[in-house]
Amino acid sequence: MNLELLQAFWPLGIFIIMLCLIGLYCLLATYNLIRALLGLELIVKAVTLLIITIGYISRHTALAQAMVITFIVIEVVVMTIAIGIVLGIRSHNDSLDVRKIRNLKG
Repeated sequence: MNLELLQAFWPLGIFIIMLCLIGLYCLLATYNLIRALLGLELIVKAVTLLIITIGYISRHTALAQAMVITFIVIEVVVMTIAIGIVLGIRSHNDSLDVRKIRNLKG
């Protein structure tokens, strides 16, 4: 690992950590399901950026790009299904508030 590359990318590492923490806060501090999905999306984008950065630092950019493309495809499918479930909950419950949804039974 090149020490100069590692020193050049420490601000990007701080940005990745901040992005992940913002996503985690958004995921945990809200009662709205759409905002929770946006927080999850921020965490996923932070992980994607981390994989690309580590691939560039370790000089395995092709492997990192292949992993990120696969990760993005899987993430889009999961988010599409999650949005569909949230919209189904919205049409059934007329609310996206998690506190009101917790009362649903089986």
